[in-house]
Amino acid sequence: MGRKNNTNVSEFILMGLMESEEIRLVLFSLFLLIYLITVLGNAGMILVIHLDRHLHTPMYFFLSHLSFLDLSYSTAITPKTLENLQTSSTYISFAGCFTQLYFFIFLAVTECFLLSSMAYDRYIAISNPLQYSVFMSMTLCHSLVTTSYVMAFCESFSIVISMNELHFCDSNVINHFFCDTTPVLVLSCTDTHNIEITIFILSGSTLMVSLIIISVSYVSIVSTILKIKSTSGKRKAFSTCASHLLGVSIFYGIIIFTYLKPRKSYSLGKDQVASIFYTIVIPMLNPLIYSLRNKEVNNALIRVMQKMVCTRHVK
Repeated sequence: MGRKNNTNVSEFILMGLMESEEIRLVLFSLFLLIYLITVLGNAGMILVIHLDRHLHTPMYFFLSHLSFLDLSYSTAITPKTLENLQTSSTYISFAGCFTQLYFFIFLAVTECFLLSSMAYDRYIAISNPLQYSVFMSMTLCHSLVTTSYVMAFCESFSIVISMNELHFCDSNVINHFFCDTTPVLVLSCTDTHNIEITIFILSGSTLMVSLIIISVSYVSIVSTILKIKSTSGKRKAFSTCASHLLGVSIFYGIIIFTYLKPRKSYSLGKDQVASIFYTIVIPMLNPLIYSLRNKEVNNALIRVMQKMVCTRHVK
C-alpha cells in the first residue's frame, strides 16, 4: 500500500500500551508467554491433525484451518506489539500499517466464515449422523474453506483500498497498539463518513450472515438433542459442539462489542482491553478449548508422540 502524494504522513506512532517502563516490562513478559503458547498450541494442533489419520475428518479439517488462522492472526499483531513494548521506538511505516490492517481484517473475516462452516458441520453430525459422510464430503469442505478465504479477501481488500485513499495531514499518532480501522480513521483530515458506512455495511453483513448460519445450526442442534431420550446420549451429543459454541461466544461477543458501534463511542481504554483479548488471548485459548476436553485430539497426540519416539529408537 503505497503512500499517497497528497498525504503528509509517511509513518505512524503506535501509542497504545505506552505506560511506565515497569508496566511495559510486565506486559512484554506476559504477551511473549501468551504468544509462545499460541504458536506451540496452534502449530501443534495443525501437526497432530496432519500426522494422525484418525483426525482426517471434516471437523478436524476445519479445526486445522482455524488453528492456522489463529496462528497467523496473532503473528500479524503480537510481534510488532512486543517490539514496541521492548523498545522506545513505536513507529510503523505507512505501508506497514496498512499491511497489518489488511491481514487483520482478512484473517478476522475468514475466521467468521470458518466458524459458520464449523457450525454447519456440527449440525450435520448431530442431526444426520448416518449420512454425515455423504453431506460433509471433503469436496464440500474444501469449497467452504476456499469460499471463506475468497470472501474475506474481497472484503478486506475493499476496505483497505478505500482507507488508502484517505488524506493524513498532520497528526500521525494512533491511540492504539496496532493499526485498526477506527484509530486510523480518527487521524484522517478528510471526511470519512462514506468509508465508515462501507465498513459498517461490509462488517455488519459478515457478522449477520455468519451469525444467522450459526444460530440456525444451533437451534436445529438443540432441537435434535432434546429429542434424544437417554441422558448419556444428550450429553454425548452436546459435548461434540460445546467447544465450538464456547469459542463462537467469546469471539463474536468481543467483536460485536468492539466494532458494531459508532466511531464517536470509541474509548481507548475499553476498546484496547477488548482488542488485547481477541488479537492476543483468543488465538491462545482456541487450541486449549478444542483440545483439553477432546479425547480424540489427546489420543492422537499420544499416538503421534509414541510414533516419534519409536522412530528415534529405530534410527
